[in-house]
Amino acid sequence: MKPNDLAALEKRVHPITRPEPALLWMYALSSLALLCAAPVALIPLYFRYHTLWYRFDATGVSMGYGILFRREMQLTYQRMQDIHLSQNILERWLGIGTVTVQTAGSGAGGNLAIVGVKDFNAIRDYLYAKMRGVQAHEPAPSTDATDAVLVEIRDALTDAARALAEKKGAA
Repeated sequence: MKPNDLAALEKRVHPITRPEPALLWMYALSSLALLCAAPVALIPLYFRYHTLWYRFDATGVSMGYGILFRREMQLTYQRMQDIHLSQNILERWLGIGTVTVQTAGSGAGGNLAIVGVKDFNAIRDYLYAKMRGVQAHEPAPSTDATDAVLVEIRDALTDAARALAEKKGAA
């Protein structure tokens, strides 16, 4: 991946801080499957949706949710081992997906799930690039000293080619 590609992905991924409103609809539809218990099941999901946040920065990914029992996770790009995308039938219908990031040695508790996002493919590509260490910096422009050395080399090669041509012409 080129640095320019990563910069374009950063512009798409860094502004993602909250799940899509479609996630709340998915929670409502899935809790309706419980019939009588739907209101009881929907209340915690409603508060989870409204407190869920994400942050993508230069060092890693952060996520948190909860009112009574808060849960926050910070995961650096170096600790990431694998990235999975998933969509159940409701997520596919609503146009959202889940990106699950796995870490080494922490079991299922160390997985970070970025739930309810529309641009999940861009998030996956961005995380893979950061996991592999691609930098989003443009190459440094050449300095005047470098330009001067390159011009000197060009002139020396031109003079050498001219001298060889004259030598062949004299022979």
